[in-house]
Amino acid sequence: MLENKEGQSVPNVTFKTRHNDEWLDVTTQSLFENKTVVVFSLPGAFTPTCSSTHLPRYNELAGVLKANGVDEIVCMSVNDTFVMNAWLSDQDADNITVIPDGNGEFSDGMGMLVDKADLGFGKRSWRYSMLVKNGVIEKMFIEPNKPGDPFEVSDADTMLNYINSDAKAPADVALFSKVGCPHCARAKELLTSKGMTFEEIVVGSDATLLSLRAMTGRTTVPQVFIAGEHIGGADELTAHLA
Repeated sequence: MLENKEGQSVPNVTFKTRHNDEWLDVTTQSLFENKTVVVFSLPGAFTPTCSSTHLPRYNELAGVLKANGVDEIVCMSVNDTFVMNAWLSDQDADNITVIPDGNGEFSDGMGMLVDKADLGFGKRSWRYSMLVKNGVIEKMFIEPNKPGDPFEVSDADTMLNYINSDAKAPADVALFSKVGCPHCARAKELLTSKGMTFEEIVVGSDATLLSLRAMTGRTTVPQVFIAGEHIGGADELTAHLA
């Protein structure tokens, strides 16, 4: 039975982590004391849903979560610290603190340690998220107890909606650019000045000219998209954001 521990303190655990090629003990006290922390726990680093959706969206929404009172966003998994650090580097998710629950002690204390021997995983964490204030669990979103790996309620948007239902998630922004392009630099500076995060797609390495032409009908850069709308180049972006 998966346990809802709202109103209780988080388990007292010391995590074995690696920082700058040195071992560092991280305690639950240091993670949670006098802070508001969002935790999301998942079955494993590098696994499909965790890598494609769960962690990336928390990383994307980190700014608005922190603007609404969250001090830290922690990703927990029953993996060792080397795996978690490699995954964080692969994900390029600088807004997330990854914590290796290598022995499953925290997950077990949360009542979330489950047997995934059928997948060759052994004991792993069930997928869930929670809001923790000064070490006390205020809210938990636990995925339904059914076969497979359900992902319905522990997502970042659900957490943000709980914290502040009026908060607006940032618009999705993508920018096609080329190395050394001054107009691209101007567009990026403008987006940054407006506090808008964006994904940069560099033509020649991340995409080809064919992709740029197929998506925009143009061969010049930058080309900016905001929330699915093709804005255009730097001048058009300036007018759009005016």
